Amino acid sequence: MWIFPVAALGLMPVQQALAKTVKVTMKAVEAELPVDNAGKVMRTAWTFDGTVPGKTVRVREGDTVDFTLTNPETNSMSHSMDFHIAEVDVLNEFASIAPGETKHFTFKARLPGVYMYHCGTMPMQQHIANGMYGVIIVDPKNARNFPKADREYVLVQQQYFPDTSNTVALLENSGWTGSLINGKMFNYDPVHDGDAKQVLEAKPGERVRIYFVNANINNPVALHPIAGLWDRVYVGGNPNNTLYGLATYNVAVSEGSTFDIVSPAGRSTNVAIVDHAMGAAMRGAITVLMNKPDADPKKGRGDRITLR
Repeated sequence: MWIFPVAALGLMPVQQALAKTVKVTMKAVEAELPVDNAGKVMRTAWTFDGTVPGKTVRVREGDTVDFTLTNPETNSMSHSMDFHIAEVDVLNEFASIAPGETKHFTFKARLPGVYMYHCGTMPMQQHIANGMYGVIIVDPKNARNFPKADREYVLVQQQYFPDTSNTVALLENSGWTGSLINGKMFNYDPVHDGDAKQVLEAKPGERVRIYFVNANINNPVALHPIAGLWDRVYVGGNPNNTLYGLATYNVAVSEGSTFDIVSPAGRSTNVAIVDHAMGAAMRGAITVLMNKPDADPKKGRGDRITLR
């Protein structure tokens, strides 16, 4: 699901019409969710709106985000929100709210890019490890160095710790057993997991744009497209920070970056997008991109850039 801009209707100068306010509301939801495609391995997840990752928020450079977080009184924990694009007061806007409370604040999305958002309530590592994170995309005003993509996908990687109650172990990077892509191990990889139901799809020759966020607790991600190359890497998701022609790019913890890949136009191909740290890849951090003439026309477009 996307969150879209809203603005007052009527006659107004063009400059004013382009300055929009995006209303975003989220609810902290504590729920049981699977981390495998078969639905056999469950965890008690702390989430935004009941999904891991939370819904993708998309705005335009210069927009104002009007945000409200509700923590229902039925929850057991305090929660909060930290948008990595927001320039606010960490002790005010990002403060925790107890069950039954609501937090409201606004901020301007000043720089284009792809950013993590997450719960910042202490112990922060526990709230993130339990699933309280997501992506906010800030589209650039200036499309220079940012060619139009034929398809777009959001991928978020996270270490899976079966026991998040040991918060010291989380800090010491001890006890993680899986790598989640959008909340599940091998989520889009039927090659290594026969229960995987989806893959990314595109037609041969299309420009596919990956909005990637590293939501690991501790580990960087060496993102590599097996049987392909990154045509462009936008560091931080910002077109002003464009790199060209890379095989692998390291994404730091909590960082977001945007990756373009263009498959050969004359044939059907498959690409495996992996964290080339093998301990992560073979624990779930592999995503299959199928390039074929009959690619699903809805995938990678509209509200299907985050495949659920």
